[in-house]
Amino acid sequence: MMEKLKNLRNEYTLLIILIGLITVMSLISPDFFSAENFFDILRSSTFVGICSVGFLVVLISGGVDISFTATATVAQYVMGLMLVSSRGFPVVCIILAPLLIGAVLGMVNAILINRLKVSAIIVTIATLNIYYGAIQFASKGAWLYSFPDWFTSFSKIRVISFTNQEGVPYGLSILTVIWMVSILAGMFLLNYTSLGRKIFAIGGNLESAHRVGINVNRIRLFTYSFLGMIAGIGAIIYTLTTRTVAPNAMMGLEFNVLSAVVLGGASISGGKGSVSGTVIGVLLIAVLTNGLTIMKVPNYWHQVFIGLMLLMSVSITALREKTLMNKEGIDVDKD
Repeated sequence: MMEKLKNLRNEYTLLIILIGLITVMSLISPDFFSAENFFDILRSSTFVGICSVGFLVVLISGGVDISFTATATVAQYVMGLMLVSSRGFPVVCIILAPLLIGAVLGMVNAILINRLKVSAIIVTIATLNIYYGAIQFASKGAWLYSFPDWFTSFSKIRVISFTNQEGVPYGLSILTVIWMVSILAGMFLLNYTSLGRKIFAIGGNLESAHRVGINVNRIRLFTYSFLGMIAGIGAIIYTLTTRTVAPNAMMGLEFNVLSAVVLGGASISGGKGSVSGTVIGVLLIAVLTNGLTIMKVPNYWHQVFIGLMLLMSVSITALREKTLMNKEGIDVDKD
């Protein structure tokens, strides 16, 4: 119960920061505060948002996987080859292929961690390089484009549509709706299933989870496979957004996902985090990036501001917890 109250308090603080950031950006740039721009923000953050849900599940379980963008790249390239192939693959196969590839590559990470008993970050750094290296070698760096009309037109679907003063349509993209569905799926998994409780349990205290009979290896297989499958969905979304496939296009985006999840209140050590907090974290980064772009701030400054915002959020959370512990008579400075 206390942990849920802490999460709510953290999310409330993040929400205030988000509202404050929107207010500041709106005052600096009149072009920022518009329904059209907000819909664009949601659509552009879909890939990071979807992958953040899967990454959160792994992080709560006490694991970490920074290879998921490489997993998504492999899945994306295979899907791209199927799209441009003259063989005419069925639509169902084209859609399911990246999900299956993602799940399998995620499972490989879990098997290596379970068998080798090596730190998850070491294993996933290794597989990150292996997957990227393999796809670069196999593709020879070639880009894929000129996809079928049915594929490219799907990204133009709007569930809710409006028209601006220039007659250009805008609204709620189908890609944003897919992100919303993944949010609901993540909430259901973590909050309303026994599997979700086990994920929190092994992240909170691995030894206790072993003692009560939780099969840690099996849960780990699920969490990493789940992130891999989510990365496969992200691969589809990214391709629909950019309408191209490049073997290195997603390189580096894993740090935006990590920043969003940690910014949303998840603990690197596991056992703590929420989907709602992660969504706010994603929106904070998306709003900041969008505002800086509108103000024509160079791209390399974007990461600086994201880092500063992450540092500020973590510092506020740490100071609040220290204050609460001091009130309870716990000496937090004692070794």
